[in-house]
Amino acid sequence: MEALDNILNRVSSRELSLPHPSTEEMALVYKAALRAPDHAWLRPSSFIEVKGDGLNKLSKVFEDYALTIPNIEEFRVNKYKEAPFRAPMIVVLVNTFTEHPKVPAIEQKLSTAAAAQNIMLCLNAQGYGAIWRTGKLAFNETISKNLGLNPNQEILGFLYIGTNSGKNKKIPDLDIDNFVTVL
Repeated sequence: MEALDNILNRVSSRELSLPHPSTEEMALVYKAALRAPDHAWLRPSSFIEVKGDGLNKLSKVFEDYALTIPNIEEFRVNKYKEAPFRAPMIVVLVNTFTEHPKVPAIEQKLSTAAAAQNIMLCLNAQGYGAIWRTGKLAFNETISKNLGLNPNQEILGFLYIGTNSGKNKKIPDLDIDNFVTVL
């Protein structure tokens, strides 16, 4: 796939099924992720790959968190519990903050966000779909702790990955003049 076509035509996939990328394909994905901008070579990005029985483990982590929410309705607990099964593979985006005089925390998070975009572009180039999900499950100290993360680490999202099995969203034509100011 041509590089510009890949960038201009990538969309988030809401319906994902098997197959998911192979170990070899994911090695390329992670190499692409680690090419993201990284001021001072701090390497703030790491990833937790979840597939197979790992989806059951992540489901249990989500369910355990849901049960800590006061007065939560049973359907919501089930929604959290079922979330990992929306795709055959998930990559958890982990940002590790390192104290540095020239690289603030936000810049380290932005590096992990750029790594996530590289992952999605690499997956798209290989014919796979992905969607980046955040929300309560991502920005959550309890889930971070239950996944074994250290206090200086946080989850920036979950990339749900597989083969696109739904309709692609229509890419809107955007007038770049509405988004660009030239000084």
